[in-house]
Amino acid sequence: MTERTELVEHGRLFIGGEFTDPLSTEVIEVISPHTEQVIGRVPHASEADVDRAVAAARRAFDEGPWPRMTLDERIAVITRIKDAFAVRHEEFARLISAQNGTPYSASVMVQALAAMMVWDSAITVARTFPYEERRDGVLGPLLVRREPVGVVAAVVPWNVPQFTAAAKLAPALLAGCTAVLKVSPETPLDAYVLAEIAEEAGLPPGVLSILPADREVSEYLVGHPDVDKVSFTGSVAAGRRVMEVASRNLTRVTLELGGKSAAVILPDADLEAAVAGIVPFAWMINGQACVAQTRILAPRSRYEEIAEAFAAAAGALRVGDPLDPTTELGPLVARRQQQRSLEYIRLGQEEGAKVLTGGNVPASQERGWYVEPTLFGSVDNSMRIAREEIFGPVICLIPYGDEAEAVRIADDSPYGLSGSVWTADTERGIDIARRIRTGTYSVNTFSLDMLGPFGGYKNSGLGREFGPEGYGEFFEHKMIHLPAGYREA
Repeated sequence: MTERTELVEHGRLFIGGEFTDPLSTEVIEVISPHTEQVIGRVPHASEADVDRAVAAARRAFDEGPWPRMTLDERIAVITRIKDAFAVRHEEFARLISAQNGTPYSASVMVQALAAMMVWDSAITVARTFPYEERRDGVLGPLLVRREPVGVVAAVVPWNVPQFTAAAKLAPALLAGCTAVLKVSPETPLDAYVLAEIAEEAGLPPGVLSILPADREVSEYLVGHPDVDKVSFTGSVAAGRRVMEVASRNLTRVTLELGGKSAAVILPDADLEAAVAGIVPFAWMINGQACVAQTRILAPRSRYEEIAEAFAAAAGALRVGDPLDPTTELGPLVARRQQQRSLEYIRLGQEEGAKVLTGGNVPASQERGWYVEPTLFGSVDNSMRIAREEIFGPVICLIPYGDEAEAVRIADDSPYGLSGSVWTADTERGIDIARRIRTGTYSVNTFSLDMLGPFGGYKNSGLGREFGPEGYGEFFEHKMIHLPAGYREA
């Protein structure tokens, strides 16, 4: 029997490190994508609430202890946050699965423990980061410092809400910044668990606020004159708007946007291993992942064999209640996402692609925003289903001739976020990885390592998250000229 999530209601907002009454009576209702019933209610933050949160963050950065603490003192607080994720990871997983449809079997790792790993990896990076260094300049010695950028607006999506929040908050807070986290109206409930953890961890007043709100309030936050840095994850269209609004104040931005990533299967690949490695990351989070391997490139010499194997694997995915531990593919987060996927399926057929499996609403589900795991064959890379990010369980199988054509097709995309190659020759795979213009690439696996830089080429974004490169996004650089001949005592 599947464990159900009872109605969760919160009446206050987490502003400046404490739970306080909102300045608006507007409420967000959280709808289960499985039952289509209300499972939660939280306040909808207003622009006035944003003003309060930013003001608290500004005071905490300009006057408070957080930026002036030692690194070890900040690490101690962040370690308590990280440890709390380990204790409450099942609670995070259940709440997120109930809100966005991620199968619980995957949610424990992808939604909860992966977020904990982000917090932990940021601590590792912070310990060895070069905050200050001496250089020999042309005119004399230099002191180069990296200083916290200031007040950070972190705007996160609904598909991996805690993972993306950690990707922004962990480095920002460790750097000594203060932050306002704006969470999606589709997934605000898990944010309250994070707020409780932050409060218990001992963050000083003003350092962190968490606001559930819609796009208009997000835009107000991004354009706030007292925000020094925006870190955003979302769609390309929204990213462009964030950049436009932030540019009015010359606010620094990091944008982690969409993808249409290609998994290249070379002729010598072990097909069984490729299917086992690609399928979970093609249909991950029910296809609602920016790094999903949504284009599978297959050599014409093995195309029919590969098509049959992937169609069988996709068709065998168990569709159902996301809180059932046996479910492998759940519902999409909202009706609009379901209708978007179904429209692309119709469009793909009109373009001449062939549905190899799926293509409909599953007959097994009487309600909920479900779409069958769908695989298109006979896809040309010029088709819209191959070029546009669908953000649903719709995957394209694209044939190619030789290796050069495979690389050309993989690169022929407005996106450049992720990708993989599958081959018996690892060195050959590494060569492919070097040739394709994408920010993250895997050889005979799929991985997103939090100690390396993550981000995209082209329309997939600006800047990087994770590793020292991502940590560095939350610093300003200062050059101090020293007198000729100066030597530190």
